[in-house]
Amino acid sequence: VLHGAAPCPPVVKRGLIDWWGPKIVEYYGSTEGSIITMIDSPEWLERGGSVGRPMPNMEILVLDDDGEPRAAGEEGTLYFRNSMGTDFEYHNAPEKTAEAHLGPGVFTTGDVGYLDDDGYLWLSDRKIDMIISGGVNVYPAEIEGVIGGHPDVLDVAVIGIPNEEFGEEVKALVVAAGSADNEDLATRLIVLCRESLAGIKVPRSIEFRESLPRTGTGKLQKRLLREPFWSGYDRRI
Repeated sequence: VLHGAAPCPPVVKRGLIDWWGPKIVEYYGSTEGSIITMIDSPEWLERGGSVGRPMPNMEILVLDDDGEPRAAGEEGTLYFRNSMGTDFEYHNAPEKTAEAHLGPGVFTTGDVGYLDDDGYLWLSDRKIDMIISGGVNVYPAEIEGVIGGHPDVLDVAVIGIPNEEFGEEVKALVVAAGSADNEDLATRLIVLCRESLAGIKVPRSIEFRESLPRTGTGKLQKRLLREPFWSGYDRRI
């Protein structure tokens, strides 16, 4: 059973493996770069949360904002090189193509992550979704992983909304499972986040929704969620 498209919360994937057996294979890739990494169930159970090691034809570079390599375990922007020499360009968008390339054949999709000592890739988030609060980079995926692991949560999206003092603050949009009392659940989720995350990453507010917008492949459409909060502000969403 092959799965990909969007990250699967570890608690959900572990449940899938328990149900189906160790036959689930996860891949990480993009429209631009095809399949980049792959991990089978036994590997994943040893490294829950990793998206695997690069395919034989793919090289992964983890670089800081100055283009310098990051050490194992250090987060950075992910760049990829296909040893088969294949590359891509965006249709009628030379500037977008240039922004995505560090050089010929070396490209990024805007994801942030790190490689461990054994060469396994761990994703942190998409750079475009990063929240900057008080000068600190906050990656929503980490917070979503904590909240999404709660049994009373069906779906969650974490976004940055305007804050006059810090620039942005963390807000969680939650779809509750079953008939949980929203006020009580919000309190429990905040407590859970405080126990699991640094203070700057704890949501300032939690808002409940009936559903969250997703694409046909299951990816959250965070732009649609952020847009109402940033209306009237001079910021690209």
